[in-house]
Amino acid sequence: MAAVFDNVHIAIYKESGYFDHSDKAPHRIEIIKEQNQVTVNIYCDGSKKIIIPIDSNADYARVGRQSIVFSKDQTSFQANFASVHVMKSFLYRLNEFTNGRKSVFSERTDDASAVQYFQFYGYLSQQQNMMQDYIRTSTYQRAMLANIDDFHDKVILDVGAGSGILSFFAIQAGARKVYAIEASSMAQHCEMLVKDNRLVDQIVVITGKVEDVTIPEEVDTIISEPMGYMLFNERMLESFLHAKKWLKPGGRMFPTQGDLHVAPFTDEALYMEQYSKANFWYQESFHGVNLISLRNAAVTEYFRQPIVDTFDIRICLAKSNKHVVDFQKAREQDLHIIDIPLTFSMMQSGLVHGLAFWFDVAFFGTNNSVWLSTAPTEALTHWYQVRCLVQTPVLVKQGQTLTGKVLLRCNKRQSYDVDIELNIPGTNTKSTNSLDLKNPYFRYTGQTPQPPAGNSNQSPSDSYWNSVATGNLSNNCLSGNQSSYINGILNGLTDNTQVIAQQGVVQTNLIPLWSQ
Repeated sequence: MAAVFDNVHIAIYKESGYFDHSDKAPHRIEIIKEQNQVTVNIYCDGSKKIIIPIDSNADYARVGRQSIVFSKDQTSFQANFASVHVMKSFLYRLNEFTNGRKSVFSERTDDASAVQYFQFYGYLSQQQNMMQDYIRTSTYQRAMLANIDDFHDKVILDVGAGSGILSFFAIQAGARKVYAIEASSMAQHCEMLVKDNRLVDQIVVITGKVEDVTIPEEVDTIISEPMGYMLFNERMLESFLHAKKWLKPGGRMFPTQGDLHVAPFTDEALYMEQYSKANFWYQESFHGVNLISLRNAAVTEYFRQPIVDTFDIRICLAKSNKHVVDFQKAREQDLHIIDIPLTFSMMQSGLVHGLAFWFDVAFFGTNNSVWLSTAPTEALTHWYQVRCLVQTPVLVKQGQTLTGKVLLRCNKRQSYDVDIELNIPGTNTKSTNSLDLKNPYFRYTGQTPQPPAGNSNQSPSDSYWNSVATGNLSNNCLSGNQSSYINGILNGLTDNTQVIAQQGVVQTNLIPLWSQ
C-alpha cells in the first residue's frame, strides 16, 4: 500500500532552536506500508532524502494551519503542505495505514485498479478527450448557466474535478466558492489553471479522494461527471453519492437523475463477427499444433466482452425499458447490486442477439431542466452505446412478449459483472450470458452505422434515382420516404452539415476507438 503527496516543503529543526526553511525545492512525501511496517519517505528530485519509520520511536503532530512536524531520535522535520485540505488528507491516510482502518473507497477497490484508474485520468490527453466531447461539455455548461438560482452566491462541490472545467462553469454561473476534489495528478494542472485564471480565492483545489478528504463547510450544490459506460462502469457514481455527506438539506445534485435504457437488438453481422474471432482456435494444425480444445473457451471469452460502439436504432426490436436512479435519494449501497427486470412487447419479428444499453442523465434545476443523452438517435458522445450478446439468439414474433433481467454485480475492479437473461413466457426458450464490463471490446470505427437488413419497403435503386431526379437525395437515399436519426444525423448521412441543428454543434471530435 502507498499514498503519495507532492509539492511539500521541508524544513529541518536546528540546534539553535528554529526551523531552517532555506530549502525551497518541492518535495514528495510517500507513505508506505510493507509487512505491517509504516514508513514515511521524503523525496527531492526523485531521490529518497529522509526515511521516517512510524513506530514507538517516532512522533508527529500538526503545527499551525497546514504543517506537520515529525520527530525521529534527535532530529525533527517540518512538512508544509500545499493546503490545509492536503494536510488533513495526509493525516487521514497515515492514520489509515497505522491503524489498519480503510476508507470507503479503499474497502471497495483493489489497489492495482485504483493505481491504474488515477494514472489514466492524470493524463492531459484523456482530459482533452472528455473536454472535446462537445455534447458532454456544452450540456454541462448550459445546465449550470440555465439554473443560476442553484449557483449564484452558492458554495459548490466538484467531485472528481479533473481539469476543473466544471468548477469554472460554476464560477461562470455565479458561485461564491467551489471546492474541487481531484485524486489524480491532474489536481496539479487544475491548480495551475485556477491560478492562471485568477480564481484562487474562489476555487479551492483539494487533492485526494472524496472519501478521504475533508472540506470546511456544507455545500449548496454538488456537481460531477461520474458516468461510465452503461452509466455505472468505474463506480464513480458511488463517490458522487458519498459526497452528499456535505450537502445542505434541500441542496442540489447535478446531474440529478440517471436513466439506463435497455432494448433487445438484432445484429447477425456482429454476432458472426464474434464467433468468427473464436474460430481462429478451431484449427487442427496451427504451425503443427492442434488448437481445437481451446475453441469453446475462446467463444466464452469473446462473448463475455460488452461491445462499445454505435448502431442504427432500427436494429432494436422493441421499445427500451428504463431503469431510473434518483441521485438526490439514492445511497451508495443501492449501486452494489442492480437488478433490472425486463418486459418487452416486440414491435418486429426477428432474432434477438442480445441487449443494447444507453443512458440519459437529467439536471433538474430550480429554473430549468436539461438532459444529456447517449441514445443512438442523438449526437454521438465519448460514451457511445454498449451491447451485450447472448450465445444463443432468441427468435421472437411481432406482438410477442419477451421477458428477462439484467443483474449488475459490483466488483473491486471499479466495474461490474453483468448477467443477462432472456425468456419467452409459456415456452422453454431461455438464453443467458455473463459479461465483464471491465473488459469491453471497443468496436467503433468512425463509419456510419448501417440500417438492419430488410429495412427497405420499396426498391432502394428506384428510390435513389427518383431522389436524384427530384433533388431530394439527402432525404430519401437510405429508406425511401422514412426519416430516421442515427447519432443525431438524419438517415445517418455523413455530411456534417446535417448534424442536428438544434444543438448547434458539428460533431467532428470523436475518433475511431481502435485508433486510440
